[in-house]
Amino acid sequence: MTAEIVILNWNGRDHLRTFLPSVVAAAPAGVGVTVADNGSTDDSAEVLAREFPTVRVVRLGRNYGFAEGYNRALREVDAECFVLLNSDVETPAGWLEPLLEVLEREPDVAAVAPKLRSWRDRASFEYAGAAGGYLDLLGYPFCRGRILRCVERDEGQYDDERDVFWVSGAAFCCRAEVFRELGGFDASFFAHMEEIDLCWRMRIAGRRVRIVPRSAVYHLGGGTLKAQSPAKAYFNHRNNLAMLFKCAPAPQRLLTAVVRPPLDALAALSYLAQGRWRNFCAVGRAWWWFLRHHRELARARRRIQATRRAFAGTYIYRGSIVLRYLAGRRTFGRMM
Repeated sequence: MTAEIVILNWNGRDHLRTFLPSVVAAAPAGVGVTVADNGSTDDSAEVLAREFPTVRVVRLGRNYGFAEGYNRALREVDAECFVLLNSDVETPAGWLEPLLEVLEREPDVAAVAPKLRSWRDRASFEYAGAAGGYLDLLGYPFCRGRILRCVERDEGQYDDERDVFWVSGAAFCCRAEVFRELGGFDASFFAHMEEIDLCWRMRIAGRRVRIVPRSAVYHLGGGTLKAQSPAKAYFNHRNNLAMLFKCAPAPQRLLTAVVRPPLDALAALSYLAQGRWRNFCAVGRAWWWFLRHHRELARARRRIQATRRAFAGTYIYRGSIVLRYLAGRRTFGRMM
């Protein structure tokens, strides 16, 4: 199976210098490394040309965001398997081979990923994906190894290879054919949750998503948008609503339509109580976008449901992780 590692870069000169050497060194024979530059205004292009002459560069001209940036970059890649890596991921030797082995062995698996460990604290999981992801009934994502803001240490407790609901876009390996069939990432998302949305659509289409813990990489995290950023709050709220509307079965959509508005209002008020006015406004902007784009989302939902080959709710948690968290259940082992 042919594969290409593709890294999306936006003003990430320092990340490229820190992390790209490990990616190049660990790339198996025959697997190329491409950096797609998303309209950087720093000297990323010069750094790549001078310090990484073996790396192919695709110039996108402007910042299309994570979702459309990758869509455009991957049109320029001729491989059976796309290996998407954030620019702030360190890859040890031998990390990619187990992922490609699973795709070779199991043709109905559309996407696989390694464990994500923290680059700063290498004995702990990393927030963005840990050891594979799930959703609860209200659409809140969580992971084996991370519930809300509670991140566990990696002590081998989640080392079993298994199917999951979603895997992180920080280190995301998928079949090019399936990516193209499903239209790639939803370009309207710009950034955040586009990989969860794609994994959900893969599952609706009858494909599997799998975590392969014998492979692990180290992710810095928060390299583009900081955790407390108003933009991050906006994209997370907006894209989560859009994803639920497009992909969720009718009972789950009804539940979220009733419960999510007051919960998001409480989230907005909590921002206000902390003096974070821009985050408060971001929640309102997210809802305004969602309501204004109702018709487009309805058309997208019809297209997605037309691909239905399987029930995709197997890995949706039949409860609320927020309530469980408040009750003191703050690790995946106590949640499921």
